[in-house]
Amino acid sequence: MIKTVIFDMDGVIVDTEPVHYFAYHKHFDHLGIDVTDEMYATLTGNSTKNVYQKLKETFGLTEEVEALVQRKRNFFNDAFDEKEDLDLLEGVRKLIVDLYDNGIQLILASSASKVTINRVFNRFKLHQYFTHIVSGEDFPKSKPDPAIFIKAAELSGHAKNECIIIEDSTNGVKAAKGAGIYCVGYTSIHSQGQHLEEADVIINHFDELNSDKIKQITL
Repeated sequence: MIKTVIFDMDGVIVDTEPVHYFAYHKHFDHLGIDVTDEMYATLTGNSTKNVYQKLKETFGLTEEVEALVQRKRNFFNDAFDEKEDLDLLEGVRKLIVDLYDNGIQLILASSASKVTINRVFNRFKLHQYFTHIVSGEDFPKSKPDPAIFIKAAELSGHAKNECIIIEDSTNGVKAAKGAGIYCVGYTSIHSQGQHLEEADVIINHFDELNSDKIKQITL
């Protein structure tokens, strides 16, 4: 029986991608580099640190990665605070509360920084539902490397076959499968250009899931 649900954050719980897109491209303009939408799509699911490590190599940027990350984070924080219409994705709060009320453990495993995760969790009062938060900034490699999900499963205290992962990105699904954990692919209207075919099941709305259906998943 499934005892733990591991959530990604961006594109699954909240759509901060437009805010990230704005912040990144404002910084790209500041740096004078041309990051195409095709290249940007390949960066989805990576930690900010690993994004800038790749951009530093690709474009020969001279600034240190940490300085680049902080500058982008400043752009993001300013935009996040000003975006009044930012909300949780439709149906996800109902699912989170249902799982919590029915004794299913919730863990967050997101490539986002701890600062960004806390901004989201504080704004939408989500801390009470999750036993653990795992941030991609604590790992040398981003998704599709499975390390973040392996760690989340270890923190759950349950076997991998008692856990599932909800992901919306190509890299996230690959990481979930690389960790050997059942993956629900969520087709988000906000996650364009992502390929979820490797997921065990694909949903288009969170009303397709509830605690009873999740408990009945057989691996």
